[in-house]
Amino acid sequence: MRDPNDSPPEVAGCWRGTVVLKRDVFSTVERGHFPTAAGEIDAVLRRIDRVPWWTRPVATHLFARERRVLAVAGELGVAPRLLFAGRQTLVRSFIDGVPLHIARPVGDRPYFQSAKAALRRLHRAGVCHNDLAKEQNWLKGSDGKAYVTDFQLAIVFKRRGKLFRLAAYEDLRHLLKHKRSYVPEALTAAERRVLARKSLPTRIWMATGKRVYRWITRGIFNFTDREGGGTRLVKDAPLIAAALKAHAHIRDAAVVAFPDRRAGTGLYAFVEAGPELTDRALREIIAETCKGIAAPERLQLVDALPRDRAGQVRKEILQLVAMNQVDLIDPLIASEGERAIVGRIVASRQNLRDRFAF
Repeated sequence: MRDPNDSPPEVAGCWRGTVVLKRDVFSTVERGHFPTAAGEIDAVLRRIDRVPWWTRPVATHLFARERRVLAVAGELGVAPRLLFAGRQTLVRSFIDGVPLHIARPVGDRPYFQSAKAALRRLHRAGVCHNDLAKEQNWLKGSDGKAYVTDFQLAIVFKRRGKLFRLAAYEDLRHLLKHKRSYVPEALTAAERRVLARKSLPTRIWMATGKRVYRWITRGIFNFTDREGGGTRLVKDAPLIAAALKAHAHIRDAAVVAFPDRRAGTGLYAFVEAGPELTDRALREIIAETCKGIAAPERLQLVDALPRDRAGQVRKEILQLVAMNQVDLIDPLIASEGERAIVGRIVASRQNLRDRFAF
């Protein structure tokens, strides 16, 4: 378990942290429990008391923006509620759901109706998110509805002027891009026109500023975290998967990321192979072929991996197993055969102690 004395001073004695969800040079995000008038509830904490001095000005700015926006957005029923706001620590309520890239709501029109309604509610309150291109900032709740998270780049506008309208337009355009990915047949003619037309500031940004942004984030800060998994998921996981797949006795392998209490981000490898292989043998394969790369924190041998009709491994299901969110898997099951395969994987899963979510 985590050391209770490791809690930020501002919430010492109140916050009970369970696991680190994310750690970078701008903040640390933890999952845990926080007392309220209704009793102790699941919550998420962001702390900036341990960021390096050279990122502190930016970290403080992003922290202040999120604190200010959550005070408004958290009361709308579509975003986390702000439970505590200090100078270097904030605590928000936990939303029971999974990110869009894991939920993959293919054909789910009600979800995108809910998402559009959530966005409309934010905009009516003067809130523009400004980072909705990332699928991990859209959640599908256990109730099937859409929720929004991660407001570090968001703004609360006092007036609905030109800048607000531009930001709101881009929020909508990014939502429609996700809708096009999962339910393209549901796009209206008006929505297609929005998708076809980027705002002028966005076109300028894409041609100039975005290149500098990528150079800074990927070159200096080493950020590559499209799906919240960090550099290990982007850089190490493909090499590990390729090394495993190249072995004669391994039919297939998939590597996903999960929040780890020690490393911050851990890797979980699911390996489809026969009984002749062992956990130790898998680690030896990785050590021999992936020099300088740490082995996954979890390695699970399975007799079969879940696949879609095209034969592609369903990583979204494996991601939920790795995060121990097995109660959210059932709606994703496509057939009784897949249910049996997933059932065996869930029964033998190795990440039993924590229940994670972003």
